[in-house]
Amino acid sequence: MKLHICVLTALASLSVGVPVEETLEALARRTYFYAGGHYENVTQPISGVGTYLVGQMYVEKLVPRTERQRLPLIFVPGAAQTSTIAKNFLNTPDGREGWASFFLNKGFTVYLVDPPQRGRSPYIAGYETGTVGGIPVTAVEQLFTAPEKFANAPTSYKQASLHTQWPGTGIRGDPIFDQFYATQVQLQRDPEISDRLMKPALNALIDKVGACILVAHSQAGPYAWVAGDSRPELVKGIVAIEPEGPPFRQLSGGPGGKARFNGVTRLPLLYDPPVLNNTRDLKLVELPPPPGKEDLYVTCTVQASPPRKLVNLAKVPVALVTGEATYHAPYDWCFIEYFKQTGVKATWLDLGRLGVKGNGHFPFLEKNNLASAKLVLAWMLKNVNGVVNPGG
Repeated sequence: MKLHICVLTALASLSVGVPVEETLEALARRTYFYAGGHYENVTQPISGVGTYLVGQMYVEKLVPRTERQRLPLIFVPGAAQTSTIAKNFLNTPDGREGWASFFLNKGFTVYLVDPPQRGRSPYIAGYETGTVGGIPVTAVEQLFTAPEKFANAPTSYKQASLHTQWPGTGIRGDPIFDQFYATQVQLQRDPEISDRLMKPALNALIDKVGACILVAHSQAGPYAWVAGDSRPELVKGIVAIEPEGPPFRQLSGGPGGKARFNGVTRLPLLYDPPVLNNTRDLKLVELPPPPGKEDLYVTCTVQASPPRKLVNLAKVPVALVTGEATYHAPYDWCFIEYFKQTGVKATWLDLGRLGVKGNGHFPFLEKNNLASAKLVLAWMLKNVNGVVNPGG
């Protein structure tokens, strides 16, 4: 008997977007594994009661051809994003080199993750069920890819008119937009459940990897702050790309729900003096925008004096990346004020002020994405012990 083995090679164009063979991705050795998870009895709608592995997180490890950096990078995606090989961190929707590929070419080992209950990290109905859903296309257009075209939308803000860097029109029907939107997957819409599931999974990955740098986008901001607080001896730096915010309030376009009453997280952080009850112990006041910024910045919520300090997170250097034309532009200054009060060494990479113009909420995907990546690398070289100049 003859066995016939057929290998199908997808070298033609995808149904939408850029042909896969045209995308630029750094050469790397790729492996994968799962981090975290535990066995638990769960009642399923059809199967009844059974034991399942729950809470595990899919991880891809990419090792560059030439390893020049001791500290790996862990990229943690925002809401509805995954570690997709294309169209997120490794490549851009129009096939250009992405941030992960940029850093691979600089000699960093890179880890890419699908947060629990998302993408290749399974969702088990009956365990932390919450509400699983997607992000509608209109919200993506208005907040992320074409905010400059929605001046009359409820989500509009003054800086939106400066948005120039999304490749293509940013509107459904454009092949680049369609390729990007095709990558948006289901996510847990209850942020408290997401936070609870991500903490042990990300901690398990950090424990396995060892000393590392976290690169977290949007919804993943609270994940990174909690990890830095939990593992300050291993997290050597945090690059927060427009993290969910602002502190103590809910203004962002993420999953919504309960605000971050512990400052930048919903989960507890280690403060000094300790915070046993955030409503009682964290006394808050309003901080108006600085003179001349009243029309551009929102009022911040900060701690009353004397502020409590963050014991562990103060050991971790932080870079806050903000685009010039993003919906974060009115309020990311509040993070800097929060970190000043709590003793965290934070550097604001305010891209517009640093000469990188026109970016929205996804600077790592936009046309000038490598310009912002170079600023992040420069920050690492200056602020993170163990990062060496890769040359080139």
